[in-house]
Amino acid sequence: MSLTLRVLAPDQSVFDGTAEEVILPSTTGLIGILPGHISLVTALDTGVMRVRANGSWNSIALMGGFAEVEADDVTVLVNGAELGSSIDATTAEAELEKAKAEVSQMEGKAASPEKIKAQQKFHRARARVQATK
Repeated sequence: MSLTLRVLAPDQSVFDGTAEEVILPSTTGLIGILPGHISLVTALDTGVMRVRANGSWNSIALMGGFAEVEADDVTVLVNGAELGSSIDATTAEAELEKAKAEVSQMEGKAASPEKIKAQQKFHRARARVQATK
């Protein structure tokens, strides 16, 4: 038995195929999906989705969204996504270091749109780095 998995971003279909197992970064923690899973709708956080297909694990960096599981069909609708294999690790590491510096400059300051944007940028950069591993 396998799952039918579709990962859709506004500008592209990131993944459309079958998988044996999916691990999603929900807003309440990681959720593992295997064939026969109960129906589910969940919000997704910025993070890394792991997909086991043809016996090997693949990573996809997700930028928040929703997932629906229904009768061995998993549909993931996200604001943005990138296959881990297509991310340049060196560039991703540099972006993460830059984002860390921006967040550290905002420490101790009151909540502001700039601080929130810096934190979001950091979470996206961290997800991209994690997806390369």
